[in-house]
Amino acid sequence: MHTHFKNRNIRYTKDVFLITCGIISACFGLKSFLMPNGFIDGGVTGISLLVSRITKFELSYLIIVINIPFVILGFKQIGKGFAIKTAIAILTLAVALVVIPFQPITHDKLLIAFFGGLFLGGGIGLAMRGGCVIDGTEVLALYISRNSMLTVGNIILILNIVIFAFAAIFLNIETAMYAILTYLSASNTIDFVVNGLEQYTGVTIISDKNTEIKEFIIEQMKRGVTIYKGEGGYGIKKDIDILYTVVTKLEMSRLQTEIRQIDPDAFVVQQQIADIKGGVVKRQSLH
Repeated sequence: MHTHFKNRNIRYTKDVFLITCGIISACFGLKSFLMPNGFIDGGVTGISLLVSRITKFELSYLIIVINIPFVILGFKQIGKGFAIKTAIAILTLAVALVVIPFQPITHDKLLIAFFGGLFLGGGIGLAMRGGCVIDGTEVLALYISRNSMLTVGNIILILNIVIFAFAAIFLNIETAMYAILTYLSASNTIDFVVNGLEQYTGVTIISDKNTEIKEFIIEQMKRGVTIYKGEGGYGIKKDIDILYTVVTKLEMSRLQTEIRQIDPDAFVVQQQIADIKGGVVKRQSLH
């Protein structure tokens, strides 16, 4: 019981630290880059920036008001804990935009688009790692995807196309084009922060020389292997062992090369994996 309580406190402290860093990063990206220069981004933050630019309302108020429906949606779709953390994070971001005296850094438009997106995206990504969001786009996309044929990625893309179209109509084409650059910078930073440098690849291998391949993965790469029992369905039916392992993208080339050397006819299927827990993928080599 004591260990469980200690682990929960450590996890809670880590989440608070990540969310706090995320709020500061997002606030810096907004106040030092995007807001002083009239730039916008994609997602709910982009909507808030766009409305602020058109109506002259304070961004801090708009971030709260526009995110309210997404917090409610998050409560219904994900849970009470997520909604409470998200609400507190959004309120804190709004206060930070008023209180923290970040100053404009540059007026170079390319630097604004790149670094504004970098710090805003980093902030959103850190908040997601902490178990909440400071931009409700993903919550809306998740809700729509569960009730339609569209994927989360498709919905976010469609939403951002609409935002950039409004920016082009109500502001100007140049602002919309820089907004796309800002969004690309932010989205790639979010992906990097959430998934990390070592993105994982699940590899399924079917080969007559599966024993040699399994030994290489275990002994040379120090990775775990799961063996599925299968039956060939093409041509002559026979029992086969199907190997499954998970490696980092940095190791994928080495594994492919070795498989081709052992069995050029091996059937290999790769699948991207966002994150994993446990196992021996993250364990360092003993050598």
